[in-house]
Order: sequence, then C-alpha cells, then structure tokens
Amino acid sequence: MNRHASRLPDRIRLPERKRRGRLRRGMYIVPSLFTAGNIAAGYFAIMQSLQGSVQEPRHFDYAALAIGFAIPFDAIDGRIARMTKTTSDFGKELDSLADVITFGVAPSLLAFTWGFQMLPTAMDPVRRQHVVQWGAFFCFLFLLCGAGRLARFNIGANLLPKNPGRPGRKYFVGMPIPAAAGVIAAVVHFFSGTPVPNWRIAIMWMMLVFLVGLLMVSTWRFWSGKEINLSDRHPFQRIVVIGLAIYATFVFSQIVLFLLAFFYMFSGIFARAAYSWQRRHKTGNRYLMSPEAVALSEATDPPLPPSHPPSQPPVHP
Repeated sequence: MNRHASRLPDRIRLPERKRRGRLRRGMYIVPSLFTAGNIAAGYFAIMQSLQGSVQEPRHFDYAALAIGFAIPFDAIDGRIARMTKTTSDFGKELDSLADVITFGVAPSLLAFTWGFQMLPTAMDPVRRQHVVQWGAFFCFLFLLCGAGRLARFNIGANLLPKNPGRPGRKYFVGMPIPAAAGVIAAVVHFFSGTPVPNWRIAIMWMMLVFLVGLLMVSTWRFWSGKEINLSDRHPFQRIVVIGLAIYATFVFSQIVLFLLAFFYMFSGIFARAAYSWQRRHKTGNRYLMSPEAVALSEATDPPLPPSHPPSQPPVHP
C-alpha cells in the first residue's frame, strides 16, 4: 500500500512533464515561423521583380516593400529564440539560408531588373548592352558579398572591427546584409518603382550597388542596436517618440526609409574615417612633442586602441 502511494506523485507529475515538453517543442516553432515569413517575403519580392516593367512599375515597388517588411521578421526571430531559450543549430542555419534568399538573391535581382534591364531600347544598343552586362556583374557581386558576409559570421568566433568603438558595446563587423538590402529597397521605393530612365543614372546605380557590396565584406564597425532593451521600463516621452517615428515611417515611407537607409550606410563610413583621422592626429602630435613629453603622455594617457581589441561576443549579421 505504501509502495503504491509513493509512486502516486510520479504519476501525477508525468502529465505535467509531457505538457512542458510539448510547450518546449512548440516554442521552437515560433522563431521558425518568423524565419518562414522572411523566406516568403523574399520569394514574393523575386516574383514581383520578374513581373515589373516600365508600364507597370508598381511591381518593383511591391518587391522593395517586401524586402523592407522582411527586415523586422529577421530581427524578431532571433530575439524570440534568445528570449525563449529555443536557439538551435537548425534555426541558425535556416536563418542564414533565409537571409541569402531574401537579402541576397531578391535585392540583387531587383537591382538588376529595375536599374539595368529596363533601360530604354531607343538608346545606343552597344552602350545599352555594355551597361546591362556590367550591371549584371555588379548585382552578382552584391549577392556574392552578401553570401560571404554570412559565411564569415558563421565560421567566425570573435569578429573584431578594425576601428573598435566604445568598450562594452557590441557592433556589427561589416554592414549587415539586411541593411544592405534595405538600401537597395529604399532607393527603389523612393522612386515608387519607376525604373532608371537613362544610362548615366544607371552608372550611378551601379556604383551604389558596388559600394554596398564592399561595405558588407569590410571590417568596419556598424551600430548593432543590441543595447536597446524593449523589455525594460521607459519614460512615457520615449514611447511617444517611438510612436511618432512609426507613424512617420508608414505615412512618409519613401523619404523616411530612404534617409534611414543612407544614414545607416554612411554612419559606418564616417565612423571609419573619424577613427583614421583620430589615429593620424594623435600620431602627428606625438611627432611634434619632445621625448620627455611623449614619455609623460604615454604614462598618463590611455594607449591608442589596438587594431585587434579584446574579444567581444559576436552578434547576428
């Protein structure tokens, strides 16, 4: 009798353990659903890019908006996985493949069809052919750089920027691929999907695609925003500012998204330029100082940031 009574609590706890196990398996599905939404947005953007034309530019605009909507999906799935402690190797690999499709293939195809394939046929056919061929090459280069950016993150344990920022803060090493795709999408959406009208603008578009691709594989730091914690308490004024920003993004999406994309892109360039200028300025001042003053400054001032600072935890691309 006592033996059966001792087994009774285990029998009662058994269904509870099963429910917890089912909840745990269900929680793994939630971040994967957001990743699936990311892939769906990329597939929709590819289909719209293939349907776009000079007569119906709205398809290009739909493709750009789909890429823009995929960026929050890509950010949310990782945060949900970390908050619910449901990160897995399968989820990381699926997320990387989704990024290659949505932020690599989709924007490169959109950049080619919108910026080069739709050039007027009335222009010089030889010049048009050369522009289209070079445009295809640079769009492929964008895709290759994006895939390399993701591969470098997957195999890199401690990725360190050449221009380290503030200690304790996390940075992206190279421009993240969602932000690079956002630059392409923001430009297309800014012009409401209307294709590039002449070869001169196509050359400028080619250089922009090339620049964004190089920024992805660079070792410059870009702000990650990981220090923002939405679960903490914030003052009411900050909530109002966030609400106004969301409203402005939806109502004035063309100009707001365009400015945000280029501000983020140039922030990494300016950070690298400021770091180089600061190092040259300090080095020049040391040459002008006497040996005694240099020794005194080295004893009192903190040393220059090394090219390889102490390791920081890697962040998602």
